[in-house]
Amino acid sequence: MIVVAIDGPGGVGKSTVAAALAARLQVPHIDTGAIYRAATLATVRAGVDPADGQSCAEVAARVDIRRHGGRTFLDDEDVEDAIRGPEVTALVSQVSSHPPVRTALLRHQRAGLEHGGVVEGRDAGTAVVPDAHLKVWLTASPEVRAGRRAAQIGVTDPAAVASLADELAQRDASDAQRMRPAADAIMVDTGDAGVDDIVGDLAARATAAASAARPKEQ
Repeated sequence: MIVVAIDGPGGVGKSTVAAALAARLQVPHIDTGAIYRAATLATVRAGVDPADGQSCAEVAARVDIRRHGGRTFLDDEDVEDAIRGPEVTALVSQVSSHPPVRTALLRHQRAGLEHGGVVEGRDAGTAVVPDAHLKVWLTASPEVRAGRRAAQIGVTDPAAVASLADELAQRDASDAQRMRPAADAIMVDTGDAGVDDIVGDLAARATAAASAARPKEQ
């Protein structure tokens, strides 16, 4: 069994690296960001004030959130497209910042890890799987991150790309208190190497770490 935690701010390539690494290691890919988005959608549908942490947590605790085949399901409804929309995107940082919400969603984030997994999220290594065999913190320059985000949404205007960079910086600032690397995480700049090279290196590190830990787990 191999468990890897991949953290980092928005736009560094967490989803791309995590999905590729999970495929390489043949373990599940757990996208905690999608789970937070699904919980945010649930609060919107329930008419809950996103600033009310306790009410948001109550909603998060009573819904069922699953990931299957790269899609997100909220109470058996495929909501993958809905959670990527502007309404959820605008509110997810606020909803996910509430400690009771984060606690309520841990059971969803840890589900399916009986045979290992690559857990992707902003606190994967510090809260979701603090005992992961390998903890990784991905970084990239603001320019690289904004360029990637722009490519995802089809933005080419330089002024718009600069605006995206500002939005990423603002989101990082709002998340700064809870978004930090685990003390034993390795730092990887995704602007310095291709995905294949990064995934190959991380797969080797994770396999070695799991092998070294195996006698302790028995």
